[in-house]
Amino acid sequence: MLAAALAGCGSTTYFAGRTLPPSGITNRVLIAIQNPSALAKGALQFVDAYYDIRSSYNDKTASYSISGYSGQLPITIQNMPEEQLGAVYGSGDGSFTTVNYQKESTSGSVAGLNGPSSSVFITRNEAYVFAASQASRVFTVVNQATSASFPLSLPGVYRVSVNPGGSMALAFVENSNYVYYPVKLSAAQTLSYTGGPSTWPKAAVDCEPQNAPGFCLFQAQSPDGVDSTGNYYGAPLAFDRPVKAVFSADGSTAYILSCGPECGGSVASVSLLPVAPMIFLTGQKSGLLPCNSAPCTNSKTAPIKRILVPGGASNALVDSSTMYVVGQQLQPDGLFGGYLTLVYLASNSASRPTSISDGAPGAVSRMLLADDNTLWIGMTKCTNGERFARGLPYGCLTMYNTASNKVVMLLPYIGDATGIAAVTGLHKIYTAQGGQVYINSTTDGSSIDNQYVTVTGTAYDVAYMDAVTDGDNTVY
Repeated sequence: MLAAALAGCGSTTYFAGRTLPPSGITNRVLIAIQNPSALAKGALQFVDAYYDIRSSYNDKTASYSISGYSGQLPITIQNMPEEQLGAVYGSGDGSFTTVNYQKESTSGSVAGLNGPSSSVFITRNEAYVFAASQASRVFTVVNQATSASFPLSLPGVYRVSVNPGGSMALAFVENSNYVYYPVKLSAAQTLSYTGGPSTWPKAAVDCEPQNAPGFCLFQAQSPDGVDSTGNYYGAPLAFDRPVKAVFSADGSTAYILSCGPECGGSVASVSLLPVAPMIFLTGQKSGLLPCNSAPCTNSKTAPIKRILVPGGASNALVDSSTMYVVGQQLQPDGLFGGYLTLVYLASNSASRPTSISDGAPGAVSRMLLADDNTLWIGMTKCTNGERFARGLPYGCLTMYNTASNKVVMLLPYIGDATGIAAVTGLHKIYTAQGGQVYINSTTDGSSIDNQYVTVTGTAYDVAYMDAVTDGDNTVY
């Protein structure tokens, strides 16, 4: 292996200036495992994805794991290979633990979260953590540099989206038609807002702590049409059960996904919002959010752009000028069917939906691009959909070819698809399905022998620790 050759020559790096890890493995797939033993509720193991083995290639080491991890029931891995960093959420204890890929050990758990999180993300520079604490009815902002935590009241909050640059975060409320965003306050604003809600801007839903607020949470469209700067900008924005945001390649646009019928609403769509007015950092936001209809009192505002997506819109992935949008479409018999719609960002138009794996309406699917022009889509509860009910071929994992724009196959059902990792350059993916680890070829979808990477316990998520870019990250 390249790593062994470099180590033999005395080098400690293998590419892009990254430090060779203690294991010496340069193609590592991390596995989040629940209940690995009677004495532990969670573990993080990793395997050699070049040889597809859990041991060292020379059999000197029987298995590898991340040292220091003690979280319970891990369910997601936020993968940041460029930073040699991962962040693992444990649903059993509400822990959010950072993992140092270079040292193959944990870096500690994030403090200041308010109970269990239904959705949580850390910025790539580790400066801020944003969490939806649905049980506690708060949207939490943690400033890691100052160890300050700001629990902003938002009943029903259940999803969080953070842009790649870590300068903007969005919060989504279940069964709501509004979007919310936090803003860090300047010293002058803190002083002005100390008098409680009567002194806050009209679009603010909460500022904390109220006696000397450091952050405020704003509604992207307040009931009286006033934004966070006090400017009026028109009628309510065009959202219908918004659930998350994905971002343009240049970082300037947030694409808001409204899941519509599958979440109890009316119309599924993608709405375009500028990022600049919602940047949370002090003194860096600029411009105004668009209005939905004339008249707008500020000439810089314009009607919001909305792209209808009849196939449903609960998750999406942006690749250059194409957005791949996944959702569940209501069928005449009352069941839902999974669909993929291509949204062309240059023309703000959408293709006809293509049938894919069914899933639970409104549930978070998994999406990831891999080698050989393939897009992989994982679903949960795919046996509850239209395909299973009608006796059609079904499964929770879809292989789609982005060159031909066709579904290659629905892989056979082996359980909920809860994690996908693209081992780029090696033409394979790792998945967590039905609680176990599987491997598939990206050339034809065929199964690759997984007997030496299976785990004891329930495998729930996977991540390619040695990917070239942070883009190799399952989109939840």
